Amino acid sequence: MAGVYLSWPFCGQKCTYCNFASGVLPREWEPRYEAALLHELRGFPWSWTPRTVYLGGGSPSRMNEATLAALLGAIPGAPWSEATLEAAPGEITPTRAAAWRSLGITRASLGTQSFVEAELRRTGRRHTPALAAHDVETLRTAGIANINLDLICGLPGQTRASWESSLDWIERLQVPHVSVYMLEVDEDSRLGLEILNNGSRYGADGVPSDDVQVELYERAVERLRVHGLERYEISNFARPGFESRHNLKYWRLEPYAGFGADAHSCSEGLRWQNAESVAEYVGAMDSGLSPRRDEHPADPASERFFVGLRLNAGVDVSEEDERHYGERFRVLQRDGLLERSGARVRLTPRGVLLSNEVFQEFLPS
Repeated sequence: MAGVYLSWPFCGQKCTYCNFASGVLPREWEPRYEAALLHELRGFPWSWTPRTVYLGGGSPSRMNEATLAALLGAIPGAPWSEATLEAAPGEITPTRAAAWRSLGITRASLGTQSFVEAELRRTGRRHTPALAAHDVETLRTAGIANINLDLICGLPGQTRASWESSLDWIERLQVPHVSVYMLEVDEDSRLGLEILNNGSRYGADGVPSDDVQVELYERAVERLRVHGLERYEISNFARPGFESRHNLKYWRLEPYAGFGADAHSCSEGLRWQNAESVAEYVGAMDSGLSPRRDEHPADPASERFFVGLRLNAGVDVSEEDERHYGERFRVLQRDGLLERSGARVRLTPRGVLLSNEVFQEFLPS
């Protein structure tokens, strides 16, 4: 099941934890970016028909209806089996939601991150828990009932009690999909850089310890399961039938094409990434140049493990896999990170928590 990802990197504010190539950009960039996106879409050699579409960012929920209609109209395959739009809480109105549905959007993903106001304010988020809950009802009224809510485990000031409060809201709202992400600490976000520098800005000195973050994550797994949301991927939980069809293709190595700044693609045996910044991407398209960067052959033999093992279902092991990775499988089993059932390997609960160590064993040398 092939799919399309559209990057819309424009935001109302830049959150402290965000390490994406998005942010608050001058509004005059938007029409230039839209034109570049349309040019890239119309010039793509479609050798397959997309069955899923995902609009991420950034905040594509800020896009006007005419822009959204033009971009979706340039993608073949409508009506798609799933079309997801990422939305910033507080930016959803009945008119917008109805327009999204009429244009073919069937799924929405809300960047709620937390349902505790003190935690939200430290990150720069402007919405309130009540406003996020109102957005969920607005989407449902418009006919978009397939809704995902994001939570981040490890935010500054987060405690066991505040985490329980966020999980209480998830239970109350009864959405069919939840994503739980561990806080990423790297130099690409203001908060991450502050943590690495042992600073205190953005609440960096109030980030829970690694042990507490693990405890919070495991508590989420437990509580979400009770409410019918089973973990099907390290960070994703869904009721049966509500798994993200688009995101599943990343972990199953199905083809997808990304359009826009910093978008990634895997198609026709190749992987590539577009120019990261809006200025570089638009500049390349305006000059008649390819925005592609770092194009290289895909490596399915190893990728199917360091990508596929993210799935709770695991990966089937072929005879060739056994010859190539057999010793690694045995070591990881001995260390309690992998388990085998017949020809299938999957992460153990401990392996989920140490997944990066497992994945490194399958990276191309």
